[in-house]
Amino acid sequence: MISVGIDVAKDKHDCFIINSEGEVLADVFTIPNSLEGFQSLLQKIRSCSSTQDKIKVGLEATGHYSYNILGFLLDNGLPTYVLNPLHTNLYRKSLSLRKTKTDRVDARTIAAMLMSDLGLKPYTNTAYHNEELKSLTRYRFDKVKERGQLKQSISRLVCILFPELEKLVPTLHIVSVYTLLEKFPGAKQIAEAHLTRLKTLLHDASRGRYGRDMAVKIRDAARNSVGSVMPAKSLELQHTIRLIRELDTEIGEIESAIQHIMDKIHSPITTVPGIGTQMGAMILAEVGDFSQFDSPDKILAYAGLSPSTYQSGQLKNCYAHMEKRGSRYLRYAIFNATKYVCLWVPTFSSYFAKKRAEGKHYNVAISHAAKKLVRLIYALEKSGESYHLAA
Repeated sequence: MISVGIDVAKDKHDCFIINSEGEVLADVFTIPNSLEGFQSLLQKIRSCSSTQDKIKVGLEATGHYSYNILGFLLDNGLPTYVLNPLHTNLYRKSLSLRKTKTDRVDARTIAAMLMSDLGLKPYTNTAYHNEELKSLTRYRFDKVKERGQLKQSISRLVCILFPELEKLVPTLHIVSVYTLLEKFPGAKQIAEAHLTRLKTLLHDASRGRYGRDMAVKIRDAARNSVGSVMPAKSLELQHTIRLIRELDTEIGEIESAIQHIMDKIHSPITTVPGIGTQMGAMILAEVGDFSQFDSPDKILAYAGLSPSTYQSGQLKNCYAHMEKRGSRYLRYAIFNATKYVCLWVPTFSSYFAKKRAEGKHYNVAISHAAKKLVRLIYALEKSGESYHLAA
């Protein structure tokens, strides 16, 4: 057995090679983060091993820094293990009482972990190629969050410039309202607008839903508005609306790219009522390869949805808090998908109602249903079969 530990950094990687007898085959050496450096590492590994040797290469999950070298190792057929940094940190502390952490020490720690055979599983090509889907879903998540913050700014600015408008429309965040505010960013501007122009703008933007009556209501409200006349706020409102429209276009392009990948995958996860393409894609991207998990409980632990446990002597935790460790994106996707599944699938809605009847808080009941949903998704992905509602 040959174990290779790699401590990944931005510009260079520290490597260490050891065999199962404890013999150091290559003390810590540094390679640059380049093709030449990767090839020198490959030559070093081959020079330290024979065709009969079993090779394990390990590195920490360090985000985008490890992506290139991970792809190189997989392309060259080397069994590669991606380790949780929290796991390696605890393992390093267990080896010594000294507070020593360097790149050289980390490389040795990773190699030792691989040699200890802790039930680790190699990183697969499936998980690696899912990185593109993960990148898209996380990028969309950030863009949607950014858009949500801008929408809050719209509400704040309207409250200052034309607070009565919110009572006249179902929501501020519709095309017709944005078009109106972009052209007339304040009560004063709307009050001075010609009624025919106002009516035409609303009619075209709402595709005929709003006409003269709505235009009269809005103009009358603007003439009696308590809204402030602040040119700076009006300019900010116009710019914010433009930013939201740009984000809408970008999010649409991202969702099209996600849909293209999901069409190739043909995952049964989207056959579950309540799980759409975007949430399903995020769950698949964050899990990576379901074969890496021996049970649904390990996926729950990876998402940080499993309850924490504390017991010492006769003291036991009376309220087990959710761990909230691991992938926050996976936790978000599972938790929010569960809300919709509980609305559309009778077995889940009855299970959720049962937990609520037991006196559990809404979020606690959802977390119980989330565990049930993870077991369902795990079974579907393992079998490859579509979900069918019980007759």
